[in-house]
Amino acid sequence: MPDIGASIQRLTVDGSQWLTTHYVELIFAAVIGTAIFFALGAIKRLGARYVRNNHGLTGYRTIIGTAIARTSKFFMLMVSAELVVNFASAPSSFDRVVHVLFTISVVIQVAIWLREVILGLIVRRTSRDPDQHETLENAMTLIRLLVTFVLFAIAAIMILDNLGVDVTGLIAGLGVGGIAIGLAAQGIFSDLFAALSIIFDKPFRRGETISYDNTVGTIEKIGLKSTRLRAITGEEIIISNTNLLDKEIVNMTRLARRRTRFGIGVIYQTQPGEARRIPALLKKIVEDNDAVFVRCGFVGFGDSSINFELDFDIMSSDYDVVYQGRHIIGLAILQAFNEEGLEFAYPTQTTFTAAPDGEMILPYPEGGFGTVVSKD
Repeated sequence: MPDIGASIQRLTVDGSQWLTTHYVELIFAAVIGTAIFFALGAIKRLGARYVRNNHGLTGYRTIIGTAIARTSKFFMLMVSAELVVNFASAPSSFDRVVHVLFTISVVIQVAIWLREVILGLIVRRTSRDPDQHETLENAMTLIRLLVTFVLFAIAAIMILDNLGVDVTGLIAGLGVGGIAIGLAAQGIFSDLFAALSIIFDKPFRRGETISYDNTVGTIEKIGLKSTRLRAITGEEIIISNTNLLDKEIVNMTRLARRRTRFGIGVIYQTQPGEARRIPALLKKIVEDNDAVFVRCGFVGFGDSSINFELDFDIMSSDYDVVYQGRHIIGLAILQAFNEEGLEFAYPTQTTFTAAPDGEMILPYPEGGFGTVVSKD
């Protein structure tokens, strides 16, 4: 490292000689530098005025205006000095000092601009969803801290590197420290990043109904660490954001239509002609109750029933509407089957009893299909 005292002394001597021999150039450079400084200040004020006049907006112009308004006077001063230092025929020692300070101011100012742009883009990305506003406000403090730390750490390394300092050890130390912090706060950061993923990717929003891990419920609150879900059975379920995103989520609110399938079994005593009428009968029931018929038909022979399947769509994303529509159609099917004399099948057992000589006792020989004496 050079002797700092000697450098300061040499700078003082060179500066004294420069002031006495080049005062005309110095005055000319000062005038130009002052004009540049005030021009940069005017640009800064325009940015600040635009932000004030468009308060609450999050467009790209507002983001750029906010960044411009954060321009520091030190940066404007060093830009002015760097641009005019050659006009003043400054000594090399003074020129080096100005260049170093200019480099420092540029690196710091770029970090400030980038921070404002990144934070502005984050706010813009989430401002369209008022339901996420509270979650974003809670997260912004930590996001701002992380963004500021990363940008200014990079800025510090760049400044030290330009000053001739070996930054290899510093980079290694920051890497090890970052790994240690990451391991220590792994759970917190994983839930935080999961919350940010929910905010930005929007797989669901507050008030929407989702199906998660065999649970159906409505989103009540999305927090930094957990999401609160109100199940359709009434209880509140609290799920960590990491666990929530690790499993498949079905957003039921965003369905334009909800498909429902009914399995229907009729007894084997049903006549073929009656069985053929079942699909048409079910189609009429569905269409009479403002639903969309999809398909219906025979699907197989069961242990104690002839099985049919009915698929229909209810044109609503509201789970309560779908629930009520399914209820109405189900009762309409029950009523129609009763009126048509169609019997639903259910598991039955018939017991046959014979005397020691083999003569049938129960059911009576003259009985048709037998007498059911016990049912499961």
